[in-house]
Amino acid sequence: MNRTQYNSPLNTRYSSKEMSAIFSETEKFKTYRRLWTELARAEMELGLNITDAQVQDLADHIEDIDFERAAAYEKELRHDVMAHVKTYGEAAPSAKGIIHLGATSCFVTDNTDIIIMGRALQLVRKKLAVLIDNLCRFANTYKAMPTLGFTHYQPAQLVTVGKRATLWMQDFLFDLEDLNYRLEHLKLRGVKGTTGTQASYLDLFNGDDDKVRRLEDKVVRAMGFTDAVKVSGQTYTRKIDAQVMSVLQGIAVSAHKMTNDIRLLQNLKELEEPFEKNQIGSSAMAYKRNPMRSERIASLSKYIIALSESPSLVAMTQWLERTLDDSANKRLSIAECFLGVDAVLEIAINVTDGMVVNEKVVAKHVAEELPFMATENILMEAVKRGGNRQELHEVIRENAMKAAARVKQEGLDNNLLELLVADPRIDFTEDMVTTVLNPQAFIGRCPAQVDEVIAFAKELIAPYLSDYHVELNV
Repeated sequence: MNRTQYNSPLNTRYSSKEMSAIFSETEKFKTYRRLWTELARAEMELGLNITDAQVQDLADHIEDIDFERAAAYEKELRHDVMAHVKTYGEAAPSAKGIIHLGATSCFVTDNTDIIIMGRALQLVRKKLAVLIDNLCRFANTYKAMPTLGFTHYQPAQLVTVGKRATLWMQDFLFDLEDLNYRLEHLKLRGVKGTTGTQASYLDLFNGDDDKVRRLEDKVVRAMGFTDAVKVSGQTYTRKIDAQVMSVLQGIAVSAHKMTNDIRLLQNLKELEEPFEKNQIGSSAMAYKRNPMRSERIASLSKYIIALSESPSLVAMTQWLERTLDDSANKRLSIAECFLGVDAVLEIAINVTDGMVVNEKVVAKHVAEELPFMATENILMEAVKRGGNRQELHEVIRENAMKAAARVKQEGLDNNLLELLVADPRIDFTEDMVTTVLNPQAFIGRCPAQVDEVIAFAKELIAPYLSDYHVELNV
């Protein structure tokens, strides 16, 4: 790392080497050369004056890129694609005259951008699957553990620790479904020519329309795709970039929501993200255990969400067949969104793999609030015994206000059930207290819901877990 120049923290601090490599100059220009090779091969197979030896010469020199030579050519020509055409021609001299035949620069730049986004989406999918798998295990472990549910960040009806985790999981499952859709429908720009008319290729093949269509199909399939966009200008529509970025934005939104919840629960001392043995929470306050990983996810997610809007701005302001005000923006925004999401997923995998539930604190908080939550059950039972629903509601309300005042103003325990047992206006006896104070009676279908979500998640993520192990960069 050159410490006398700015280095992006996404590369030096947050993202994986694996994702960074996908967006590297090496991968970019190797992909250019693969495209040039497959274009030449397809042109040869369809009858142009290109030999097997020339195609083989191109194939043999896909990886030995002389970047210094290309940089010198670019300085002279002020054109990066032509600089690499010339550099490739020197590496494969027999094919020098047929490289880039019929093509425009966007043949390599745009097709390469799509190919790289596809590879990056596949890596994101694998890490997203690992994260969902972690949440499956966590939710299953705690699927029946009652905990306070919160609405408006005020105690509400009980849920379970595992059920809450399935809310996070479901968001990520939506993201995975969106990602799968985008990957399934991702199309190359194809072999379209300067303004998308394929005129140059029609000329090369003496007006043979069928050969031009077959040429595109051969190149597209050789690059691992099934189709190209039906029409293009000089570039593929930048709408594709915006659609892919919306998937990354969705993952960032889901991660931010999850880590907001974790941070709130860590404040309550109910849940904690992993904390290493020698980790320092604060330079001044030695007792602190800050949710630093969750905060880092939140910080990166905000950046991703803001940056992911940029390709939409580019897409909506392109003029006619294309303008070049997309180029610099694309180089920055797309790569950095992917690097950011990669970092978010790696940190989230680490957090969810080691979350700690402080079970006694959770149970304490449930016990403190359970009498209030039991009032509806008490009311129904008292009505069954012959009471008047409206009158009994007022009795319970009066006693609840007294108990709340005792808790809030005097700092004492919740004595609502004692008050109700002592109140002659309601038929609520001492032997009913134990039944009312059973938290399991208040969690509804939480365990079953967790099982249902896990079953769906496991089926969805199974294809992406079998061959992948994440080496975390945290």
